Amino acid sequence: MRHVWIPLRDGTRLAARVWLPADASGPVPSVLEYIPYRKNDATAPRDVTLHAPFAQAGFASVRVDCRGSGDSDGVMLDEYHPTELSDALEVLDWIERQEWSDGQVAIIGKSWGGFNGLQIAALDPPQLRCIVTVCSTDDRYADDVHYAGGALLASEMLPWAATMLAYNARPGDPAVLGESWRERWLERLAATVPYAEEWVGHQRRDAYWEHGSVCEDYSAIKVPVYAVGGWLDQYRGAVFRLMTGLEEAGVPVKGLLGPWAHNYPHQGVPGPAIDFIGECVRWFDRWMRSSAPTDDDLGLRVWMPEPAPLGADRVHRAGRWVAEPSWPSPGVTSRRTPLSELGGVPGTAVLRSPLALGAGTGDFLKFGDVPGQYADQAADDGLACSFTGPELPERVEILGAPEVTLRVTSDRPQAQLAVRLCEVTPDGASRLVTTGLLNLTHRAGHAAPEPLEPGRAYDVTVPLFAVGHAFGAGNRIRVAVSAALWPWVWPSPQSVALELDTGHGALTLPVREPRPAEEAALGDFGPPPPAPPHSIETETLPGARRVTYDPVSREQVIVATPAGGSMVDCADGLTYGSRDLNRFRLVEGDPLSASVECEREERIGRGEWAVRVHTRSRMTADDRDFLVVNHLAAYEGSGAQEREVFARTWTRSIPRDQV
Repeated sequence: MRHVWIPLRDGTRLAARVWLPADASGPVPSVLEYIPYRKNDATAPRDVTLHAPFAQAGFASVRVDCRGSGDSDGVMLDEYHPTELSDALEVLDWIERQEWSDGQVAIIGKSWGGFNGLQIAALDPPQLRCIVTVCSTDDRYADDVHYAGGALLASEMLPWAATMLAYNARPGDPAVLGESWRERWLERLAATVPYAEEWVGHQRRDAYWEHGSVCEDYSAIKVPVYAVGGWLDQYRGAVFRLMTGLEEAGVPVKGLLGPWAHNYPHQGVPGPAIDFIGECVRWFDRWMRSSAPTDDDLGLRVWMPEPAPLGADRVHRAGRWVAEPSWPSPGVTSRRTPLSELGGVPGTAVLRSPLALGAGTGDFLKFGDVPGQYADQAADDGLACSFTGPELPERVEILGAPEVTLRVTSDRPQAQLAVRLCEVTPDGASRLVTTGLLNLTHRAGHAAPEPLEPGRAYDVTVPLFAVGHAFGAGNRIRVAVSAALWPWVWPSPQSVALELDTGHGALTLPVREPRPAEEAALGDFGPPPPAPPHSIETETLPGARRVTYDPVSREQVIVATPAGGSMVDCADGLTYGSRDLNRFRLVEGDPLSASVECEREERIGRGEWAVRVHTRSRMTADDRDFLVVNHLAAYEGSGAQEREVFARTWTRSIPRDQV
């Protein structure tokens, strides 16, 4: 493993690490991971578990800091900026010219790296042979951490922007950059921008979000795609859409969905984790070494969880692997159940949902830590309009995206719907199966929202997030409908009363019939192998989530501290630590009281060298505008010798656009 510089035509240098096979007799294919998360420190353990094994399997493995991140030159102006993608094409050209490269490249990445892997593939670079995209999406507006169903994601929009503000303010490593590190750091700090202003400024699906959304033209992708996700990851629906869109475009595509949250499958939580490295090596062999194709090269493999008591599967989800040859699958049929068969009585239910409804849904984007997982939904079900069916006479498996149709009437021009599909056990516990969100001004599409006409009835369809789930015999299916889901969804600007026509509407489930003989013949992925020896020691601090309610002021406060910690590279003394905090507040009955506050701290050092970055971000709204305030401060030194070297505050008012 070694550090190298990748020179670009405009004079910018991108920093990279390269792992080469120890026993290669000539040029070899390459695997590229291209991300903004620092190749040297914050995710160094991932280097060990991902890139070193690829080199052991005979590939050159390359990890590159995007422009403006880590040790690379420049400034990172936004997610998936056109410059990021054009730089990637130059990176591929550089790899092709290296003496150790045979000119063939595969791209692998999770989250950001999974996004840009798809986007780079859509540019059709000649060196690219295949990609593996993990926990990513084809649609930046409808299926990311900014908006869902046209609703602004309060729990993710500012927190993710706050994280990137802190990440982008970190310096390069003096061991790599030499004495110029400080000057370059100050230049980066001066040019850093808060992303939240741009994201909140585009509240409908416009050209800003179309950029980088490969669903605009699946046929632009020419190389085989392995799309990977997990049932606790919010990007899981993209696996199904990519399979459908790419199959129609004639592109080889394979899908994999396990029980995991937002993790690589060899680090998957909840388990079982799998030998994903071996799976990737087989994929790269197939498309870069012309290995003989097998029946398992394409199609969809998913983990079908077994019914389990609520909370029993937070660490490990019992289940089995099942397969579908393509998607949509002939083995999955739509089953429509009128709400009247789920306990609905013809009439009208008025939804005056408590604004604080939704604290039990956990994090929108889950990383597998227990505090971020969902809790018993029974309390929130009682505050919603719930339709609960009879006891199931037999087990029912579903695979795909359910949907709920409703007839609603609003007393305000803006309103939102949240639909939760739950499984209720005989003891009354309610397990969250999946969720759907819809800003009702987006009922006809996300490009041109229209206000509601108060008093007029509308028939709407609420798509739910894709899921694989088995309802147990003797349990009951519940659909819970509300006009609020905090802190996932930013409240409408006025208190809303929604009339729900309980005699109309239906739940449509994608029902899959088990195929025992076929499933028994499926091979297993096997457990992940132990990580190779390395010099990195880590200390993980568990996350926490605390919900408090003051019955006098009627204020609810949710404080979430995601899992953090520190690491040290014993080989060169580099230390890294982080701390995050998100605080969500609102006063019941006052939608304009909603606020999100985020703090981030990043600490990096080695010996006497020490730096710290601290950010504070806050988002509020009145009935006309969102107000976003970001503060960034950077410090050098430690203890009594620490001094502030940079500080800046940004304040931006952004008009509400039917949100």
